[in-house]
Amino acid sequence: MDLDFKRKLIVREAMSSPVITVNEDQSVVEAAKTMSDQRIGSIIVRSGDGQPVGIVTERDLVYRVIAKDTVPREVKVKEVMSSPLRTVDPETSLEDAMAMMGSMNVRRLGVIYKGSLEGVISDKDILRIMPTIIEIVREQSRIQSGSRLSGPSIVGYCDRCNMYSTNLRSLDGEFLCEDCRLEEEGY
Repeated sequence: MDLDFKRKLIVREAMSSPVITVNEDQSVVEAAKTMSDQRIGSIIVRSGDGQPVGIVTERDLVYRVIAKDTVPREVKVKEVMSSPLRTVDPETSLEDAMAMMGSMNVRRLGVIYKGSLEGVISDKDILRIMPTIIEIVREQSRIQSGSRLSGPSIVGYCDRCNMYSTNLRSLDGEFLCEDCRLEEEGY
């Protein structure tokens, strides 16, 4: 029996949508109020013709407005936004999206589909689905292992006792330390 587990999770499956935006000529106070009302940590900035041109994050507000002791009502969003907006296709794998974030030193990417901004993918979105990814990997391991004990030893936390171990092995789909493996085998 040969099962194909090559399918990758893609950006579309983890992105946030719809996108909350602000006009580039609005004040940072208006942007901050929208962010607060929507309970979000960033907001996409649109130009006068509606095109996404940048992003304003909580960090931008702290570093570029508050720390410089400027009057927020007098500061336009376009003066503090990070630009250009880094974007990704919704069919991009999460692995590639994370690599892009890392190489560009950003935590959010706009998701563009057919020339239109359809969502935002953030490092938090990816972290939110990590338990699902881990469960998929465990299930794949369980299915693919013909024997109860499989694979090389790895470093991490035992699934049963939660103790750190440098000798975890997969036993019936769980990563167990040596003591828990011995206990399972009745020793």
